[in-house]
Amino acid sequence: MVGSALVRRFESEPGVSLVLRTSAQLDLTRQAAVETFFATEQPEVAVIAAARVGGIHANNTYPAEFLYDNLAIAANTLHAAYRQGVKRVLFLGSSCIYPKHAPQPMSEDCLLTGALEPTNEAYAIAKIAGLKLCQYYRRQYGVLFHSAMPTNLYGPGDNYHPENSHVLPALLRRFHDAARAGRPEVVAWGTGSPRREFLHVDDLADACAFLLRQADPPDWVNVGTGADVTIKELTELVAATVGFQGRIAWDASQPDGTPRKLLDGSSLARLGWKAKISLPQGIKETYASFLAEEAAGQLRA
Repeated sequence: MVGSALVRRFESEPGVSLVLRTSAQLDLTRQAAVETFFATEQPEVAVIAAARVGGIHANNTYPAEFLYDNLAIAANTLHAAYRQGVKRVLFLGSSCIYPKHAPQPMSEDCLLTGALEPTNEAYAIAKIAGLKLCQYYRRQYGVLFHSAMPTNLYGPGDNYHPENSHVLPALLRRFHDAARAGRPEVVAWGTGSPRREFLHVDDLADACAFLLRQADPPDWVNVGTGADVTIKELTELVAATVGFQGRIAWDASQPDGTPRKLLDGSSLARLGWKAKISLPQGIKETYASFLAEEAAGQLRA
């Protein structure tokens, strides 16, 4: 999803020539393959958007894979970029790097000040390692390696797996299927009380382009909208967008995760960037994309 958004953002950018590989073409967990790629292509700039990702269920079920794969991706790509003289690297992390009970909104300096949310600890540890690798390569060797920490992302090309997807695409898929089947009820996980912030992936791609134009960017910077909603509000918004008319039941036996995750985006705002796509508009556009992907047999599920 993120890679596709970056391609949309940069494919018409003057002076930019994209060097792309799918995960089937290049396994970033294999060090030798990554070294060969960077040595052969010699890119001037690398944006590390690849990751093994998923929602609460996937993070809880596959923590070993989430930690190993994401550690390997970060270590292999960043070290190869350094060895091959890549001039600039932008590493993409996640808001889950911050402590579970961090002050809200979460600023960059609350990193490593408390315990992580247990349900996505493995993923967060790997992303913290990537952020720190960038920081230390920059400090030790003077290379312009820096990171962006986006909030929860959604948009075209998302993963709609019924169990392993993130909350917004999971809800969209669940309400779509229920509306199509005429079911009277949809079960949503948790209590609906946690608050989450959501950023359209095209806004993230625009923020990446903005950061790559900065001569001296921060080691890492938050990327968000500055506003959050409860999961209950999100669920009702998705149901309305899809056209589901039935009842929403809450399964409080399922985990809620972190009570609130709102990023402090003031650092990026001071540099001159802000998000443009509202959540209702973004969900409407994402659902249209979902329908088009489904009709074309290209839905990631």
